[in-house]
Amino acid sequence: MSDRPWVKNYDKGVPASIEYPKGPVFQFLDQSAQKYPDRACTIFKGAVISYKEMNAISDHIAGALVAMGVKKGDRVGIFMPNTPQFVMAYFGILKAGGVVVATNPLYTPPEIEYQANDSGVEIMFVMTNFYKTIKTAQPKTKIKKLIVTNIKEGLPPLLRVLFTLAKEKKAGFRIEGGLAEGDIWLQDLLAKHASTPRPKLDIGSDDTAMFQYSGGTTGVSKAAVATHFNVLADTLQIKNWMANIEEGKETVLMAIPLFHVYGMVAGMLFAMSAGASMVMIPNARDIPDVLENIHKYNPTIFPGVPTLYNAINNHPEVKAGKISLRSIKACISGSAPLMRETKETFERLSGGKVFEGYGMSEAPTATHCNPLNGVNKTGSVGMPLPDVDCKIISLDDGETEMPVGEIGEIVINGPQVMKGYHNMPTETANALRKLKDGKTWLFTGDIGRMDEDGYFYIVDRKKELIKPGGYQVWPREVEEVLAAHPKVMDVGVAGIPDPYRGETVKAWIVLKPGETATEDELKAFCKERLAAYKVPTHYEFRSELPKTTVGKILRRELVRQHKEAAGA
Repeated sequence: MSDRPWVKNYDKGVPASIEYPKGPVFQFLDQSAQKYPDRACTIFKGAVISYKEMNAISDHIAGALVAMGVKKGDRVGIFMPNTPQFVMAYFGILKAGGVVVATNPLYTPPEIEYQANDSGVEIMFVMTNFYKTIKTAQPKTKIKKLIVTNIKEGLPPLLRVLFTLAKEKKAGFRIEGGLAEGDIWLQDLLAKHASTPRPKLDIGSDDTAMFQYSGGTTGVSKAAVATHFNVLADTLQIKNWMANIEEGKETVLMAIPLFHVYGMVAGMLFAMSAGASMVMIPNARDIPDVLENIHKYNPTIFPGVPTLYNAINNHPEVKAGKISLRSIKACISGSAPLMRETKETFERLSGGKVFEGYGMSEAPTATHCNPLNGVNKTGSVGMPLPDVDCKIISLDDGETEMPVGEIGEIVINGPQVMKGYHNMPTETANALRKLKDGKTWLFTGDIGRMDEDGYFYIVDRKKELIKPGGYQVWPREVEEVLAAHPKVMDVGVAGIPDPYRGETVKAWIVLKPGETATEDELKAFCKERLAAYKVPTHYEFRSELPKTTVGKILRRELVRQHKEAAGA
């Protein structure tokens, strides 16, 4: 594949290769603050922070962190949802020479303990409604100090007053009895360091920018170590892929979590690199809030996940035409398979393009994408981005490159590929391997194929293959069939133990509102479209499916729940 067959199918204006600048990731904020000083960087419930203001605030935070003892390479945590304070903290940490460790704010104390201890975080930024959770975890970690912020600090003045009066205590944002000794309010820190300049540090391309923990859906959560160059390269690949964006004129709907590398890079950093305004959505599951922000701020770019697009498609106000999606011109869909019906319905409603991409925490987000203007092939995650090489490698020997159309493991080489996993040399050696060509390749654990045009297709996760009676069944293929049923809204498929076949196929189904269906009806639908051994033998109807925060169905959790129920 040395000839990169995909390049000939790139959109006009997308380069095969990019010249990457040296230096740190925060140059994106510096440049946009210089070019578009008065343009909104973040918009949150009507409150606007300009690029010039965001740059200055993050400078002061950096100065404060250095004054608190943060040294180059120290890990600093962020534990908060999508708010302006996340952006401030992220860039403040990088400017102080620190390494960002963004943790899912829905995590429980044991999960926080694991990540904090693994990464060595001693200072953490936290939103007040999660303060109690962090304090519960803190004694079993090395966390010394919390920098605390209330969501109301990001609101406009009137909403701030209303929030304080009506919601602060009820929503869990008020800290009764004040902060514990040693902790500090972000507002107080900013007041104290209002004139503190950005620290003068030599932060280069090879310095570590962040630890991104893998979701842990296939085992122990691992910290992928990304350099400033890894993050910067991936951001510019995404920006160049969006060939028709207008710098300084776009508005990005920031509904995907910023603590996840997808939201961090394909959302926040992409927006920074293009001088775009970010409309902050703290909870993407609050669909009325998402729709209100679309209605009010007319976003043009909407990176998201299939479950979010699906929820919008099925919302009564959208169906009734009360909320218009017509401002949206481009949506990168990632983190989970994009079903055809979801894509086509959203495109019909918005008039924009929804194009599926693929990536992983180890790279640090996107490696493949369908073209914005060119052919979007159903079921394909698209083509490798500029400067990315990709191969399909034999599942038998882990070395032989497979011919076009043949299935194997997807391996990637590109400027965004991580340095390795923090403190996990064995896992790093398994993931980053040299092939006969002398290059080091990232072995993704995803099974796929490439067609003659250089488009890639994900078949499934290597570890989630189902083997009923010795046959091979890929869960995604069965999910695609069931998702096409007009009554099905959401579906998960996995293998469960079977006394005769060793393993058999089970489907967990969420029906569309108001619909009813039987197991026999779905089984008949599958039999028309799948080989007999692929047809699920068990069906379970549910109101919802367990998912990661970015909408990826937790098949392993479904299997665990099944085994638990069977045991009971």
